This record gives sequence, C-alpha cells and structure tokens, in this order.
Amino acid sequence: MTEINMSSLPRRTVLAGALGAAGAAALTGTAAPARASSHPRPLRVLIATNEPWGTYHVSPLLTEAAARGVRLTQLVPDRSRIAPDDPVPVATPDTAPRADLLVVTGAGDWPLECAARFRHLPLAASSLAYLGPDEAPGAKRLRPRLRTVTSSSDAEARSFASYLGTHRRVRVVGSPQTDDLPRRAPESGLVLVVTSVTHPDGTGGAAPGTELLLASAARLKDAGKHVLVGLHPREDPELWRQYEISAVPTLQASARAEAAIGIPGTVFPLIAAVGTPLVGCTDPALEVPGYLLSVCSSTIGDAADAVAAVSGAHLPDASVLADAVGPVGGSAARLLEAWRRTPGVH
Repeated sequence: MTEINMSSLPRRTVLAGALGAAGAAALTGTAAPARASSHPRPLRVLIATNEPWGTYHVSPLLTEAAARGVRLTQLVPDRSRIAPDDPVPVATPDTAPRADLLVVTGAGDWPLECAARFRHLPLAASSLAYLGPDEAPGAKRLRPRLRTVTSSSDAEARSFASYLGTHRRVRVVGSPQTDDLPRRAPESGLVLVVTSVTHPDGTGGAAPGTELLLASAARLKDAGKHVLVGLHPREDPELWRQYEISAVPTLQASARAEAAIGIPGTVFPLIAAVGTPLVGCTDPALEVPGYLLSVCSSTIGDAADAVAAVSGAHLPDASVLADAVGPVGGSAARLLEAWRRTPGVH
C-alpha cells in the first residue's frame, strides 16, 4: 500500500485511504448491511464477558441494536456492581430471558460458566476487547460449539483465533466504537494520558505499568505539557486527581490531544484511527498482542524518555493502521448481522 502523509489530509480521507476498499466503502455507508425489518421477531442475544460486570464493551452496540430489533442482555453473576442508571440490560443466569444466541467475548471463568449453563443455545465468540495471543486454558471447552467468530480487524482476528486455538474463519466486522469517531482538533501542548486498571477486582484484572505512566505524566507536566487523563472505566481516579480528568470517554478526548501516551489497550488502534499518535508505556510483566504495539510511534520503559517520545510521536504507516483498526463505519451493524446469521439462529 502506498504510504500517505496522514497529517496533511482530512481525517475521513486518511481513513478511507488507509483502510482500503472495505474501509472506504464503510466510510461512504455502503459496507453496513441494511437494517433488518422482515424478521418475524427480534433477535435475542445473551452476552457473557471476561469482565463479568463490565458492561462498557456492550454499550456501544445499544443504539444500533434497538434500530435493528436486536435485544441484548448481558449476563452477570449478580447486580452488586451494576449502577442503577447503567443503560445495558443485565440479568443473572437464573433470571435471563429466553434467547436465540449466546455470545462470549473470551474464554474466562464467567463465559465458560455461562456457556455450560446455556448449552442449548448456539454459541458465538466476538472479540470486543483485546486478549493475549496465547491459547486460553478453557478455550477447548468452547471450540466444539462455536458457530460464529468475529473480531474488529485482521490483526485482532489473528490474535483472537490464537487465543481461541482455532483455525476457523474469523469475520472482521470493525469496532462499534469507530462508528462515530470524533473529528480531531488538537490543542497545542495537550497530551492525553490513557490509563489501564491499577488494581484487579471482581470485575476484572489489572495491567502492569501504572507507576511508569504516573511518572511519565509528571515528567510531561514538568515539561509544560497540559496533561489530560482518559480513565479506564475501572481505574481508580484518586491516582490521577492532580491532573485534569476527561469528562468524556477516552476515545472522544483523544481528538483534543497532540499525542497520547498510555498502557497499550483496546482503545489504542481507535485513537490512531482518530489521527492522534501514540506512545506506549511497557512493563516487563505486561503482555499485549503485537498489533497494539504496532500502532505506537514508540514504546518506553523509563519515564525519562516520555517527553522526547511524545514530542516526536507520529502515526503508523497506512498499512499498519488498516491492519490494526479494521473497517470504519457500520461496524455495529456488521457485528449484529453476523450474530443474526449464526447457524442455528432463527
């Protein structure tokens, strides 16, 4: 693919060129399938995630699901960690409504428990958040039942297939979070700090690297940068109270930044899709798929390198961006349609 100067082109033009024919079609609205209206009843989907109470991976699907007549219910062990105003419908396995399909987003303990509980349902696996490329110990319990596997991009598909230990086709549908990318308007001197999770809890695990990121933020502030913090939904905000904490989601906040620095995670390719270059903070104990590192201008293991890395940050080549991001526009529709077309779903 021919290299292009991303900094000199409008964001949507950049994405259309970088993401190739599929991405360009999605950007013009032709790649998303038409909304289903002829089905006799709504598609009813139960979803079980590796983060049992973490509804933030499902929420980007709600608007399109309502428009397409798809009823989503996330399975949770109980309601103890669900906020009263959480928009994602949840149920315990005992109170779950009748369903046509069970979707698991990983092979952690909770998805495995739900898969065993709902043995009568067709099973799909969809990567809604990054997972390591090593085969999960419980993946062999899911493989014989899997009828549909989806992921957001070619790069994520390779990693997800390895995680599941499968050679079957993985449908690349894009990330629903890219369906409404913010228009980039960088503010001079503003750096977005992208956090992960410092302390594990019942909702999910943690990622090493927070001490390095905290030290890097301090170096950036001392260098005169305006530090804006994009918190992971489960991060402890007290750790970051000395900085401005973004009032909007991290992806939206990234449009304001000249560059972003953080612990590589699911949001990294999406921030790159906005047009904001990234620096990754890595830790010897941190294991992430290579494609998340590939969208980084550089990675650092020492806070002393933060200012120089951020000052020189740039976007990856167009081919790397396309591989990591996947098609942009209509992604939620493609994912829901892939679920509807799962063999055995009527």
